[in-house]
Amino acid sequence: MANPQRRQAMRNNIDTLLDRLLLRRTRVRWQDMAERAARLDADGLRELRGSARELRRELDQVLRVAEEQLALPSTDLNAVRKPLMADWAWRPELWRDPVAPAGIAGVENGAGFGSEATIFHDCPLNELAVRQYRNPRDAELAPYSYRMDVFGFDGSFLSLVLNLPGEAVEGLTLGHVIRLDAAVEMERPKKIFARLNVRHGPNTEQIVRELPLMSDEVMVEFDLAYSKMNEKRVERAWLDLIFDEPAMNQITLRDLTMSRRPRAEI
Repeated sequence: MANPQRRQAMRNNIDTLLDRLLLRRTRVRWQDMAERAARLDADGLRELRGSARELRRELDQVLRVAEEQLALPSTDLNAVRKPLMADWAWRPELWRDPVAPAGIAGVENGAGFGSEATIFHDCPLNELAVRQYRNPRDAELAPYSYRMDVFGFDGSFLSLVLNLPGEAVEGLTLGHVIRLDAAVEMERPKKIFARLNVRHGPNTEQIVRELPLMSDEVMVEFDLAYSKMNEKRVERAWLDLIFDEPAMNQITLRDLTMSRRPRAEI
């Protein structure tokens, strides 16, 4: 009897073969439909056009991601500097993978940006634009940056909310310290606050830290030992980045990572 590794290798080979056969059949099918298109009536052409447009959207997305990733330096695109003893480390999607669309102008309150980030504000002017762009420097660990251009802003708050993955709270205890590392650039120096939110049962524990913006690369830690979190009821966590007095400013987060480690016992 084949060992588990060999059986898995055989399954992978079969999957690859089936994928190639399906792709070949799909390509032949579309070649045939292209040849028959000139003989279809109006209803048939409309149906064929709709199917082709749906397929093109998926193909364009695959091509865009492949071309952008292949154009990046040949380094580990998900490399995260893991602090000593860390049992979890993560770079959010905005700094890791391309999102579509890559930019939003006139950002509405509650607008999603990618699958993990949401932008909240109470400014009626909507003079806010955000975009993701590829980091041009080889020295950058993050493939992408997040930029926010704020013009007239008469609201009372502006925040970027990042939903943490399930691994962040799996086995989370009061003995953990969660760390945030970021690379920040601003046209005009203003305060940025980071608020860690941990949902446990009906309650949410919140810990707020101000980012020490004395240099471009900053770090803050959230020590859960000083919280009232119920370890047995932890459900999920998210991070709020709160931008103080953001009007007439360009704020760029070149990188952002989070990690957690057991608290050192004294």
